[in-house]
Amino acid sequence: MSVALIILAAGKGTRMNSDLPKVLHSIAGAPMLHHALNAASVLEPAHTIVVAGHGSEQVRASAHAFDQDVDVVLQEEQLGTGHAVNQARDVLAGFDGDVVVLFGDTPFLQPDTLIRMIEARRKHDVVVLGFDIAEVQPRYGRLVMDGDQLVKIVEYKDATEEERAIRFTNSGLMACDSKTLFSLLSEVTNDNASGEYYLTAVPELATARGLSVTAIKCDETETLGVDSRTDLAGADAIFQSRARAELLDNGVTMMAPDTVYVSFDTVVGRDALIEPNVVFGPGVTVESGATIRAFSHLEGCHVSRGAIVGPYARLRPGAELAEDVRIGNFVEVKNATLAPGAKVNHLSYIGDASVGEASNIGAGTITCNYDGVMKHRTEIGARAFIGSNTMLVAPVSVGNDAMTGSGSVITSDVDDGALAIARAPQVEKPGMARKLIDMLKAKKARQSRGS
Repeated sequence: MSVALIILAAGKGTRMNSDLPKVLHSIAGAPMLHHALNAASVLEPAHTIVVAGHGSEQVRASAHAFDQDVDVVLQEEQLGTGHAVNQARDVLAGFDGDVVVLFGDTPFLQPDTLIRMIEARRKHDVVVLGFDIAEVQPRYGRLVMDGDQLVKIVEYKDATEEERAIRFTNSGLMACDSKTLFSLLSEVTNDNASGEYYLTAVPELATARGLSVTAIKCDETETLGVDSRTDLAGADAIFQSRARAELLDNGVTMMAPDTVYVSFDTVVGRDALIEPNVVFGPGVTVESGATIRAFSHLEGCHVSRGAIVGPYARLRPGAELAEDVRIGNFVEVKNATLAPGAKVNHLSYIGDASVGEASNIGAGTITCNYDGVMKHRTEIGARAFIGSNTMLVAPVSVGNDAMTGSGSVITSDVDDGALAIARAPQVEKPGMARKLIDMLKAKKARQSRGS
């Protein structure tokens, strides 16, 4: 049976106090919407529909950045969750399969839970996802069960004292056959204090028809919703804690794990060493046996086995470090490849460049890659030695086994094995230093008397 996803992402998130739609706020470098889409991808959906409202064009762009085939439909008025799901009716017209309804602001739903929902759907007409709360909370609707049959979902304010004591609560997520779901939604009314159409009415309507309705359990953290900046910070902390624990379990050494920040897609191989206060932005892979020293920032880069980065290094998108490369303190690398054994040990910028095997880049070297309009590349061959404070004005190439003199400004290609020196001749004026100091002191004295 094929599966369609409906992800509800229309809420403004007033408590976020933000112009950005709530589902686009990031956890570990990715919008919450992407976390939901990623978890649900385990179902290999035939259709994915995102229901957008506030900031719909931004939501559309983000959804298509994840998957261009996602359908985005608009809920112009936010009239409840049932009304939101109904906006997908036309897209799924004629679809013969299951529908799973998710929320775009619940980033911790696990793929295994979604699989269990689909497995339960094979035995029941409607499946609701619930969780047990540790203590009574008025925030959640209660799942009233009779054996494995879900009788109804009752909101706390409408519940009896006996129902309020129930710990099994509603997450809002649901799975149902497409035709049955939209048929039941046609019967949902807005006869309530809020004047909204609630998805929670579906189970009771299904039971009235004699359909089989059940609820399965997941961990409470899987259904954690994000409604405020405080919630967002808490969610990010949960993600970081889990991700660090997973890295440690997989054989990564972290001397101060609580100080290391990872992104949703960070990959670190076993026996890698991560020192304190390292930040991994999106798109980073660190191979086994590599070392990332303290206070380094990596994003969109690949670090190979045996490489050492930092401390205080910055790897920007497109940085590709081969085995045993050395990137030292206060070095920035962007859109550049460094071959095995290359060294850039301190105080340099290597951008839009390639550095050959075993080459050494001296302190203060800069690849001058931008002319104000276009970016240009610098090509450095194998075993080259770039003297300290060399400016390489791209486009330019330095050959194999070539050298540049310290303080040179290299504007032309350097042949294999050649030494290039490009700096102004030194001029010495005897006694001029003392004369200059005396002149400056006299000027300062005159200014002091005048004030």
